[in-house]
Amino acid sequence: MDQIMNKAGTYWFSKKAGKEISSVGDDINSLSNSIEGGAKWLVNKIKGKMQKPLAELLKEYDMPIGLFPEDATNYEFNEETGKLAVFIPSVCEVGYKDSSVLRFFTTVTGYLEKGKLADIEGIKTKVLIWVKVSCVSTEGTKVHFATGLKKTRSRDAYEVVRNGVSVDKF
Repeated sequence: MDQIMNKAGTYWFSKKAGKEISSVGDDINSLSNSIEGGAKWLVNKIKGKMQKPLAELLKEYDMPIGLFPEDATNYEFNEETGKLAVFIPSVCEVGYKDSSVLRFFTTVTGYLEKGKLADIEGIKTKVLIWVKVSCVSTEGTKVHFATGLKKTRSRDAYEVVRNGVSVDKF
């Protein structure tokens, strides 16, 4: 009887282990596919390739380095598509030295190209009421915010990284 139980247990264990190993293989394939979709920064970290600071990325694309709050240090950027996702710990507002205020959601997305962040989701500005910012572009010493209207501001106001102040809602 012991031999039968031993063989049955061994058979059950080998079948279960085979399924688990197969499942791990599926998980690796799934992870690989999700990496293709934009989490390349994680693979780069695992490989030891360091992600440049957000301010450096913005500067490289001719955008003001203080556009995002100071604690927005984690981001994903796909160089092939230009898709940028910036992660912020909590909904916050940032006041700039020209008295303008931007409100940020916990994730800000858009498409980054030289001198322009377009198709933005996750930023608002106050123009009597809070309105969605759809595009930020630069031109020399000016920064243009598209909100339905085009609001032009001095670039100097956005060249210093500032702290965000937490707010209740976006």
